[in-house]
This record gives sequence, C-alpha cells and structure tokens, in this order.
Amino acid sequence: MAERNDKPDDEAAPPADFAATVERLEGLVARLEAGELSLEEALAAFEEGVRLTRDAQRRLDEAELRVRTLTEGPEGVELEPFAPPTEDDGER
Repeated sequence: MAERNDKPDDEAAPPADFAATVERLEGLVARLEAGELSLEEALAAFEEGVRLTRDAQRRLDEAELRVRTLTEGPEGVELEPFAPPTEDDGER
C-alpha cells in the first residue's frame, strides 16, 4: 500500500522571508475562498494557514523588538512620529 503524504515538501516549513509567508497565506485564502477544495484539503489548508499566521506574527514581534532595541535611549523608547515631506521642505 502506498504511503500518503499530507504535506508537499514546499509546505513542510514556513518560507524563509516574511513576504513569502504572506504570499503563501494569500494563496491559501484564495484556494479556500474558491470553495473547490474537499473537506480534507480545506482543513489541511486552514491548518497550514494557522501555522503560517503564527510564524508571521512571531517574525513581526521579533522585528518590533529589534526596532525597540535600536531606538531605546536613556529615557526609554524615543520614537518620533513620521512626517512625510511636504512641497515646502526641499525647495528653498
């Protein structure tokens, strides 16, 4: 009897970068929304989506920690609000 492999090799581990993780999540959502998967396939896609979501959240948390570490000063985190350049800023 042939052994069934529920996870293709490319789904075994999360992608190496955040953008690829998000792209894979978007693909799973599209497949689920199309409604053409069997119950088993939909459940497997949902489970992978949960794993990818957790991985993406972990990556975001780590990135936030790195930013805080890099911007922390003696008074705590010293972040300045972002102000996009205006037309007056560069033309004097």
